[in-house]
Amino acid sequence: MTGFIDELLAEVIGQQVALMSAVARLEARTDGEALHDLRIALRRLRSLLQPIRGVPGVEELEHAAAEVGRLSGPIRDLEVLLPALAAEGLQDALAVRRPVLESGYVAVLASQPLHRLQLCLDVWPALLRTAQRHAVLDGLHGRVRKRLRRQWKTLRAELADTTYEHWHPLRLRIKRVRYGLEAYPHDCSIPGSLLAPLKAAQSALGDWHDLEQWLLRCQREPDLAPVREVWTARFELARERAGRALSTLQQALAEH
Repeated sequence: MTGFIDELLAEVIGQQVALMSAVARLEARTDGEALHDLRIALRRLRSLLQPIRGVPGVEELEHAAAEVGRLSGPIRDLEVLLPALAAEGLQDALAVRRPVLESGYVAVLASQPLHRLQLCLDVWPALLRTAQRHAVLDGLHGRVRKRLRRQWKTLRAELADTTYEHWHPLRLRIKRVRYGLEAYPHDCSIPGSLLAPLKAAQSALGDWHDLEQWLLRCQREPDLAPVREVWTARFELARERAGRALSTLQQALAEH
C-alpha cells in the first residue's frame, strides 16, 4: 500500500508541475500550446482522482479541476478554430475573434477556479499523508482496481450500441477509460492490444465532434457562412472515419 500511495502522490505532483508550467507559459504567451497542455494536465489529474473518490481532499480537488476545465473549454475551442479560419482565408472573421481569445486567456488566468485549484494542490499531499497515518487509506488500491474494472465494463456495454445518437456519450466514455488506463497502467484490466483502437476511436470521434461544433457555429455566426459547405463535406468524411474507428474497436473487443 505504501508503494501505491507514494506513486499516486508522485503522479499528482507531476500533474501539478505540468499545470504550473502551462500556466506560466500562458501568462508569458510563449506558444500556442500552453492552454492545450493546461487542459491535458487537468484531464490527467482528474483521471488520477476519479478512482480515489472518498479520500480526504479529493472531492474539493476534483471539483476545482472540473471548474477550470469548464471555464477553459470554450477558450480552447476558439483556439482550435482560429487556425482553421486562417487556412480558409477568413481574415475578417479571424480578426474579430483574436481579441476574444486574448480576453479568454486573461479570464482563465485570473479566475477563482484556477486559484482554488492551485491552493488545493498545495495542501493535498499533507492531507493524503495524514489519512495514510490514520489508516484511512487501507484497501484503497483494491478499490481503485475495482472502479477501473467497472469503468471498462461500462464501456464494453455501451459499445454494444454504436448508433449515431449514442456517439456523444460514447466519445466521453472512451476518453475517460483511455485516460484512466494511462493514469493507472498497472491496475487496469484492459488488454494492451486494445489501446491503439481505443485511441483511434477517441481521435476520430474528436475530429467529428470539432466539425459538428463548427457547423453549429455557422448557424449562430453569419461571418462563417463562406466555409459552411467545406466544413459540411469534411464533417461527413469525419463521420465516416469515426464510424469505421468504432467498428474496429468493436471487432477488437470481440477478440477479448
